[in-house]
Amino acid sequence: MKVGYARVSSLGQSLDAQIEKLTAFGCEKLFQEKRSGASRDKRDAVNAALEFCREGDVLVITKLDRLARSMSDLQDIAKTLDRKGVDFIVLDQSIDTTTPAGRLTFHLLGAVAEFERDLIAERRNEGIEKAKAKGVKFGRREKLSDNQVAELRAAYRAGEARRNLMTRFDISKSTFYRLCPGGQVAEDTAGEKEKG
Repeated sequence: MKVGYARVSSLGQSLDAQIEKLTAFGCEKLFQEKRSGASRDKRDAVNAALEFCREGDVLVITKLDRLARSMSDLQDIAKTLDRKGVDFIVLDQSIDTTTPAGRLTFHLLGAVAEFERDLIAERRNEGIEKAKAKGVKFGRREKLSDNQVAELRAAYRAGEARRNLMTRFDISKSTFYRLCPGGQVAEDTAGEKEKG
C-alpha cells in the first residue's frame, strides 16, 4: 500500500498541492497536518503514518523537508521504516528506496547533509575563536560596569544595607553575593551577634 504524508508549517498554508500529487501517485491512505517541522514529537500525523505503515508498504512524500527538518530526525525515520520493511519515495526529488539507485541517492543525500552540517559547525567554531582572540566576549553582558561594581562594594563596606544596594543598582540577591562575596559571611556573623 502507498501511504502519503503531507505537511505545511502554518495554519494559513494549503495542503492541496501536496495532497493532489500524493493522490495522483496512487496513495490509498493519507496523513496530513499543519505544524512546524522543528520537532517530530509534536507532529501527531507523521507519527501516526509511521505507526500505520506495515511491511511492504511505501511511505510517499512530495519533498524531503516535509518529513524531517534535521538530518538526525531523517535518519531516525529512515531507521524506523527500514526496521518495519517499509520503502520510501520522495516525489519532487526522485528518491525511491524501492530501487538500488534510489537507496544510494538517499544515503548520499544524508551523507552530504551531515558533511555540510559538520563544515558549518567547524566554520562557526573558527569564527568564535577569532572573535575571542580579538577580545570579543560571549554570553550575557554584565549588568554593571567595573565602576559600578567598585561603587557597590565601597557602599557595602561603608555600611549601606544590602536591600538598598540591590534596589539602587537593580540587581538580584544572587548577583549581589557574586559581586560582594564577603557579604553573606558578614550578614551571617551579624545575625549570630544579634541572637547572642
